[in-house]
Amino acid sequence: MNLELSDEQEFLREATAGALSRVKTVEEAREALEDEAALTDLWPVAAEAGWLGLLVSEENGGAGLSAYDAMLVAEEAGKVLAGAPLLGTLPASMLMDLGGDDRVAAVAAGETKAAWLPAAPPSSVEDQWTVDPIEGMDRPEAPQAEVKGDEVTFTGTVAWAPDAGEADLLVVVGLDGGSPVAGVVEASADGVTVESGWRYDATRKLGTITLAEATGRKLDVDEDEISRAWYLTQALIAAESVGTVATALETSVEYAKERYTFGRAIGSYQAIKHSLVEIMRRLDNARSLCVYAGYAFADSPAEIPYAAAAARSVAGGALDYAGRQQIQVHGGIGATWEHDAPLYFRRSQLNRRLVGGTSMATDRVAEELFQGRGPVAAV
Repeated sequence: MNLELSDEQEFLREATAGALSRVKTVEEAREALEDEAALTDLWPVAAEAGWLGLLVSEENGGAGLSAYDAMLVAEEAGKVLAGAPLLGTLPASMLMDLGGDDRVAAVAAGETKAAWLPAAPPSSVEDQWTVDPIEGMDRPEAPQAEVKGDEVTFTGTVAWAPDAGEADLLVVVGLDGGSPVAGVVEASADGVTVESGWRYDATRKLGTITLAEATGRKLDVDEDEISRAWYLTQALIAAESVGTVATALETSVEYAKERYTFGRAIGSYQAIKHSLVEIMRRLDNARSLCVYAGYAFADSPAEIPYAAAAARSVAGGALDYAGRQQIQVHGGIGATWEHDAPLYFRRSQLNRRLVGGTSMATDRVAEELFQGRGPVAAV
């Protein structure tokens, strides 16, 4: 297996970095804590760069690329704390493409904004499809659905959905007699209430969507395809976290070389060296699992739940550790608003909780192994 990026993937990564370099994303992340209007709208940037159609087939106006290609884009966005509309749009466009919705071409072109409302597949912990709670730890069931021909009506609430507060179309997962169905509902449709906002990290726009007999078009997708949207988002968050960890490590190493105390660079002290090496170790582990997740999406569908959950779990732990250590390495200045470190810490704390959270991904890894579905168990 060749683990090196292809020439096309290298170009995609470089082009993504170039597009993001034209926006002062980190500076705007700080300003947005006081004024949300400080953020540049990244939907046009994403449309121009072609990110919105990465997973849409070429016949429907997209690029027809792989999940791993999308993860490369997410990693670059994570490096600069860019709130690019990837976590909501990419699973939405993928399901619309698979389900035969003719509006997906407009989504891929950036003419229409779409967002997927996260719903988690059943597990040994939760025996039914569930969504994130508005508050507390108990996960409510996914919205109820009623199918009539090509239409589906949803009733329920989905909280903290990435990019949903700004979307024109909502890709909803609901339960019809206990079985999952997916449909596309217009955000302006009767029975749809959208509350947008942010938590912890001002660059990540979230939406809490309440559906009261809201009717949309049913997508022709099966349960495995609906599940794939969940695992795709786990992999995207993992890749984005890897990018953020990489930046935290880079800035910490540079500071450890430049900052002197008692006549020595602080990087020469054992406590600092150990913490930086631990960030690097966790980063390498997470990056390796992201590669594995990309392989699973392309060549081993049965391993997708294990691979995506493992990547999310390890990358989430790496980002949490790196966010804390970045502040520690920078000392007093690292804990102040004059430095960028608190912004990376905010991103780490949101990623710990978003779309099921790191702990839910860890539970999924354990379940896959106990059920003999993970590669280690198979050996």
